[in-house]
Amino acid sequence: MLYDFANTAYTVIIVTFVYSVYFKNIVCEGLGNRGDLLWGISCALSMLVAATLSPLLGAIADHSHSKKGFLIWFSLLCIISSGLLSLVQKGMVFLGMFLFILANVGFQGGVVFYNAFLPELVPPDKMGRISGYGWAFGYLGAIFIIFISTPFLIDGWIPENLANIRFTFLLQAAFFAIFSLPAFIGLNQKRRKTPNTFNLGLIKMGFQRLCDTYNHIGRYKELLKFLIAYFVYMEGVTTIIYFSTIYASNTLGFTLKELVGFYVVVHTAGIMGAILFGRLADIILPKRTISITLIMWIIVTVGAYLAYVKAIFWSIGLLAGLAIGSSQAVSRSMMGLLTPKEKVTEFFGFYGVFTKSSAVIGPFVFGVVSALTQSQRFAIISVALFFIVGFILLQWVDEKKGYQL
Repeated sequence: MLYDFANTAYTVIIVTFVYSVYFKNIVCEGLGNRGDLLWGISCALSMLVAATLSPLLGAIADHSHSKKGFLIWFSLLCIISSGLLSLVQKGMVFLGMFLFILANVGFQGGVVFYNAFLPELVPPDKMGRISGYGWAFGYLGAIFIIFISTPFLIDGWIPENLANIRFTFLLQAAFFAIFSLPAFIGLNQKRRKTPNTFNLGLIKMGFQRLCDTYNHIGRYKELLKFLIAYFVYMEGVTTIIYFSTIYASNTLGFTLKELVGFYVVVHTAGIMGAILFGRLADIILPKRTISITLIMWIIVTVGAYLAYVKAIFWSIGLLAGLAIGSSQAVSRSMMGLLTPKEKVTEFFGFYGVFTKSSAVIGPFVFGVVSALTQSQRFAIISVALFFIVGFILLQWVDEKKGYQL
């Protein structure tokens, strides 16, 4: 849970809150809505790389029992690369994209191995609530990093304050590193006799296990159906994450000071949503719980499209906060319940593939629609389609049958 607390600093400051708008409005100044497209391309490329690596690394970690080592190395890649974003200034588009791609690959790779600890540490009947508590800790970390960063952000996007804004990129890297230390040092994983040295033979074994998973994936039909539904609705979730601040800033005219307050409200709601829906998933099972959150997401996207007044968008943000942590936390617990224990990291690698692939299409589509129509409103309403289709596909999953495997 402390790792959740730590790594959310990256998602808040870099992905959703500060760097996303800094990249669009400062780094890409003068490019108009093409900045949306470049940000979408950066997100898509980083997630494509992470999606390609996830199942192979998961298979290797399963065989070598080295989840913790991979967790540390990918986290360090994120921490160092995101800290270096403090060097990116106006016009440095390529460097800004390159460092963000490296940081996002590191973050997403680390999450694969972190998630894979869940079934190992938590009994099945408490997986929903513990996963929810983890997300709640993450949003608590988000509120902390926002408060710590506020003195450097309060003067907004004026040229004299840009150095302070860039300092927050270093601040989140330090926050991520410091609060990850308990997990890096104290988190234990089950030990087996298999050596955990990394070599070419281990890579070969990883490919072999990966091929075996592909060959036998038909045995886990409910899991496969869930992953397809998850892929579709997460397209919408990740797109909202990557573009919500840009939309609020550019379309509704939110100032940086207003965004600070907005995200405190959103993440406070996220804490409540993750805990509430995490416990609800243990009572009514994850499928129904996720379905409820998807209905909430449909309301959010339609409401954002229709919102012309900031007050309405604040209400939409509150509902989004309730949905965002809960939909991801409950999806993680459902994945844990559907996953065979002997291939937990490998299958969470596939979960990572679907998670990361879901951030390839959605943000790219948003960027293309925004660039072609010169309207972020048309781009945001297109996101609703992902939630509608994902909801329909989820209803085909027989979760009770899947849990019996």
